[in-house]
Amino acid sequence: MRTTPSPALALSLALAACHSKEGGSTAEAPADDSGGVSADTGAVDTWDPEATLYENCWSDIDPVAAGFPVYDNFGVVAGRHCLGSDHQNIEGIERLVFLGDSITAGTPPTPSEEIWRTVFAEAMQARFGEDLEIADCSRFGARTDDYADEQIPTCFPAPSDKRTLVVGTMGGNDIFAAASTLLEGGGVESSLAVLDRAVRYQREAMWWFRDNADLMFPNGVAVISANVYEFTDTTGDLSACPMADQLGFGGQADEVAFATGYLNAAWAEIAVETSTDVVFMQEEFCGHGFASTDPEIPCYRGPEAAVYFDLTCIHPTPAGHGRLSEMFTAVVDDAAAPATR
Repeated sequence: MRTTPSPALALSLALAACHSKEGGSTAEAPADDSGGVSADTGAVDTWDPEATLYENCWSDIDPVAAGFPVYDNFGVVAGRHCLGSDHQNIEGIERLVFLGDSITAGTPPTPSEEIWRTVFAEAMQARFGEDLEIADCSRFGARTDDYADEQIPTCFPAPSDKRTLVVGTMGGNDIFAAASTLLEGGGVESSLAVLDRAVRYQREAMWWFRDNADLMFPNGVAVISANVYEFTDTTGDLSACPMADQLGFGGQADEVAFATGYLNAAWAEIAVETSTDVVFMQEEFCGHGFASTDPEIPCYRGPEAAVYFDLTCIHPTPAGHGRLSEMFTAVVDDAAAPATR
């Protein structure tokens, strides 16, 4: 098991650090010659196997200035829907387990029936049968250390002969903890240490499923994790969310975009290491945050782009939950026929 970041991760972070709001990126944005991406399905109109993910998936925006990790550097195999990776053969699922934070657990004002977890569970029942066993160990406020401390022991106390699919969202509260450390005077190094611990816990959790597969899941286990989003559309303007100041986390925080890219690069590297999958939540939600009407943001989607974040600032609207369910579903469906590596 590898416990330290690879050189590719270090390079990705260095490139992200070179970007500034005023000067843009030091790298040149890819030309818009890939055919683009369908706004409704996420599927690219054309796919060039020799092109980068930047070119195949995000040529209609500026992924360099947005700080998206260079996933090609980690060996990520992406689905042609551009909504996530394609590393597993997911079929014959008999048990569905949710892990994660409040994005997965669900929060008001979104009704329970519109939370992505509920919508996705219904989609999986339609694919794998109404007798699909479903369990939920997600929790409001959960951080990556809760995988080993609580969620995995609770949902997997003993071996199961059911072919299992594990899905969830995790990492947003770790970024919040890192930001809190910085704001409380802990310094940049202390804040980065919080993020590094989150990476370690994420890696250990994903490796737990692989290291214990034969014992705990003799008929197979597949794992899909969403990467981490942020609601400022890379601007760092936390107060763009109308409730942020009242909730106590308003202001300008340019480090938010860097921290998000930091974790997302690591999440991708871990997915490749462990042959699990990652959903590109940040890449899809960027341009659907509280700066979505600003044509100067690097992931501007047009004047009609829906806002995917609710009044709490950090949780999805029903539309955001619906899109997240579609993303996880696309990864499952694409994974039934893995791409040629």
